Amino acid sequence: QVQLVESGGGLVQPGGSLRLSCAASGSIFQFYLMGWYRQAPGKQRERVAHITSGGVTNYADSVKGRFTISRDNAKNTVYLQMDSLKPEDTAVYYCKGVSLLNRDYWGQGTQVTVSS
Repeated sequence: QVQLVESGGGLVQPGGSLRLSCAASGSIFQFYLMGWYRQAPGKQRERVAHITSGGVTNYADSVKGRFTISRDNAKNTVYLQMDSLKPEDTAVYYCKGVSLLNRDYWGQGTQVTVSS
C-alpha cells in the first residue's frame, strides 16, 4: 500500500516561513512526478508546485519566488519550503505522487494558517 504522509503545517505570522514534508512509503522513484496542492475553504484545490524524478520544478505564479520544492531521494521525502507567507496562503496542503502507471496518490493533508 503506497502512502504519502505530510507534516510541518501550523500557524505562522504573515512574512514567516514553514517547511512542509511529504514522506513516501517506499522509494519516491516509484513516482515520476510529485507535487504540492492546496485547498482553501470554499475554493477548489489548486496546484502549488511539482518536481519530476529528474528534479525539474514548476510553480504556480502565486508562489513563484516564495516557495521552493525539493526532494531527498535517500529519505524518500519531498519538501515545500514556504517563505514570505501571506494570509492568502492559508489552506490545507496536500502532497500528491503520480506513479509510473499514471495513478495518483494523495496524502491526508496538513493545515497551514497564516495570521497575525
